[in-house]
Order: sequence, then C-alpha cells, then structure tokens
Amino acid sequence: MAALTPVQEEFLRRLEQIPAHGLGLSVDVYSPDLTSLLRALQQRQVLPAYLEIFRATPTALAGVRKQAGDSLLTCHGEGLWLTQPEATVDPLFSREVCEVAGHLQTLQSAWLNHECATKHIAGYSFGTYLPPLYTESSAEVVADNTILVQTLLDRHCCLASGGAPLVLLELPPLTYFVAGTLAIPTFFRLVTDRVPCGLVLDVGHLWTVYRYTGACQTTSLGQFVDAFLSEFPMDRVVEVHVAGLAIHESSLASHPELAATTREDSLPSWTDAHAAPIPPVLFEMLDQILSHPRLTSLKGLALEVDTKPVELIVDEFARFSQRYAEVFPQVKADTRASGDSGGTSFQGEPVSASIRQAVGEAYDRYARVVTGRAKPIGIEWNSNSACIDELETYRSIYLPYEILHWGGEVEAMFPESCRRLREEAVPLARFVSFWFREPRPLSDSYDFFLLKIERFLEFVHEEAPALDSVAEREAEELRQAYHSANEPAVPAASELT
Repeated sequence: MAALTPVQEEFLRRLEQIPAHGLGLSVDVYSPDLTSLLRALQQRQVLPAYLEIFRATPTALAGVRKQAGDSLLTCHGEGLWLTQPEATVDPLFSREVCEVAGHLQTLQSAWLNHECATKHIAGYSFGTYLPPLYTESSAEVVADNTILVQTLLDRHCCLASGGAPLVLLELPPLTYFVAGTLAIPTFFRLVTDRVPCGLVLDVGHLWTVYRYTGACQTTSLGQFVDAFLSEFPMDRVVEVHVAGLAIHESSLASHPELAATTREDSLPSWTDAHAAPIPPVLFEMLDQILSHPRLTSLKGLALEVDTKPVELIVDEFARFSQRYAEVFPQVKADTRASGDSGGTSFQGEPVSASIRQAVGEAYDRYARVVTGRAKPIGIEWNSNSACIDELETYRSIYLPYEILHWGGEVEAMFPESCRRLREEAVPLARFVSFWFREPRPLSDSYDFFLLKIERFLEFVHEEAPALDSVAEREAEELRQAYHSANEPAVPAASELT
C-alpha cells in the first residue's frame, strides 16, 4: 500500500473529527418556510438527522441554532468565488470568509460546503453558477484559494468540539456547456492533490456532466458513471447531494414542445432544478456511487430541497429515508466528535503571479464568450465542440431570462418604471445588453436581487433619466421589503429536535 502524502494525512486528520451526519436535508431558511417544513416532516415521523443551511442573515442562523438544541447543522456557503484568480488579493474575499466563519461558528457546522463555481467572472455578474474553466492552471488557482479559506477558518472559527470546519468543494452543474482542456475528474484530482479539502458529489450535477459534455452521445449512463467515478477522487467525498432536474423555464417559454415526452433515443435538456421532482435515474446513479469501493469518507447524504413545495419534500424524503436507511446505521450513536481538528493549517506551494494573471485573462475571455461578445474559439473550447450548440442556447435564451426573470421579475419589481419605459419606446430587452456591456467590480457581498435593483436604476438613468425618481422610489420599497423578508421567525425547538 502506497504511503500517504502530507495532504492526504492532513485531510484524514481533519476528517476523523467529523461525526457521521446521516441522512439530511439541504434547506433554505426562507423558501420553503423552515418551520412549516419541519412541522410537516415531524407529522410524518421522518425528521432528518441533520440540516444543511443555505446562507442567511446572522440573526436567522442564530435563531435556527438556538432552537435546534443538539441537532446537527451544517453550512452551505455562497459568495466565495473560489475559482477566481483575484481572490487572494481581494479584501472583499477575505471579509466574506471571515463572515462565513461566523456563520459556521453560530451553526457549529463541521464543514463549509461551497460550489466549485462562480457567479462573478472578470467583473460580470450572473444569477446562477457557472462552472470553472477545467484547466490545469485553473485547478492550481482553486487549490490555492481553498487553502486560503481553510487557513482563515482555522484562524477565525473554533467549534465547541475543537478545531475548525472542513472546506468541501462541490461538483458544479453544467448549464448546457463546459469549457476547458481537462476531464472534470482530473481537475478535481489536481485540486485534492494540492489541498486537504473534502468534496461534495452532487448526483444531479453529475447527470448534467453526462448530458452536456457529449458523453451521452458515445456511452451509456451506467458506463459513464463507472468511468467518471474511477477517475474522480472518491476518497475525498464527504457528502453526497441529490436534487431535482427539469427543463428550464426559459427553454419552455421559447420552445413549448420540449415539455412533451422526448424520443426514446434522446435525453431531455434537463438542468439543475431544486424545486423540481427528483427523477428515478438519479437514485439509480446514487446506488452506483454508494457501492463504490473508494467512497470511504462519507459523512452525510442529503436531498437539496430549497424552493421545493413542502408536500413534495416530505414525500421524497420519506422514500429516500426508507431506501437508504442502512447507509448510516450507527449515526444516532455517533452525534458529536471530540478532540482538536485544527491548529495546523496546511501550507502548499503558492500559485505564481504569472499563472494567476494568465488564468485571469482566460476568465475574461470566458465571460465574453458566455455573454455572446466573443466566439467560442481557443483551446478551452476546441475539445468540446459537441457543446457549442448548447452554449448558444445558454447565451440567447437562458441568460436573457436570468436577467429579466430569475431571482425577481423586472416588470413585477418595477411596474411603473417598466410601463413608463414602454411609453418611451425603451424595450426591456435592452437591459440585458446593458447588464453585460462592461465589467463592474463588486463592492459588497454578492446578492443578485440587490444587484438587479442597482443595475436597473443605472439602466433607467441612462435610457430615461426623467424616470429616475420613479425607479428610485420603487427600488427603496423593494429594499425595505427584502430586508424584512430576510429576518423570518425562527422554528420552534420541538420542530428541530
């Protein structure tokens, strides 16, 4: 048996302090309402062993933790763009890590799960995640940034059990396209060779890899999963996620015929969709994953259910619990770890400034390609010609829908402003091109809803400055309502324990 590397030893040292979490739910505090969800789960007697909580305000997280008693809670982070080369010199990045350290301490979370993906590239903001560039240099940057995050968590977050939470990187979804020069498992192998992080393997995201890398044209799904897992660092998988898949609303709006049953020899154009039902094929894939011999670090298995109707969540979790009850047979006896899991932050070889600059230039090209301002040419795109048609779907259908409809309908947010813009013969479609016309650096925590408000005010000022006061009044009403909505009542203790 080969000797362990220092990186592997450090990972195992941190892992041994994490208790088995069992079967859980990855949830949002706000949607659906957590109190209502937990009440419904309790009535069906299918309470999860742990909850993974999406980013929320400190007040909301403190309320959940207070009422949870000894229940295990973990943290699903947001807003740390680990793929981006400027992270190590960006004061905002360090500030965000320190803020999430506070969230982790509040929840007493054994890990920080974060997508290995981004919503902000080279000054351009997006509503949903974009995968990283799958290149060797990009993997080096992700590893270096992850080491920085783990170091800052070790410094600023000490759990009651001792030590700091472990950083987990989640396999991101593909929304119609992929860019890079490496196979995705190879990319994550390069990352984990450099940093003692864990991984989250999302089964639905893996399905989108099959669908949008062209693999579905040459191999069966079962064969693809076997091949992918054989190259993926399965020994680093600490958590597995399962969520829904569906044809995106933007595609259905443009092509209603897609809602009809597809041909037997074709795959649906599904994308990651937490509100949608979980198709049976994902549980078939999960069975393959759970039987893999190198899946030796698993601590949690969760359904991602933010934005899903409560009744559907309860039904799916009941079936999920029955099917996978034996995965963690001892979880109730293994509720808390003890000992010190921190204090020795791993220090790898830092990425050179020249590599970061080159990756930054590559991401600038990437942003221009995905927004339709440049052609998909170059080494990052040459090996993925099968995805070029799907990339055009993203650029011409998905992305405009995202700006105008996702995370807040612009016409519903600014009804009077939009009506007056129509009277001025200013089409809302122009807002999309305005959004991506030039890069705008972030000056505060990433929030797509608030960004949409600010960008719309800028758009109105440029296109119809006489409407500034109207748009600003509507904007202020939105900000106040948004603030109120983000401080919900917390669940009762009996519904979390």
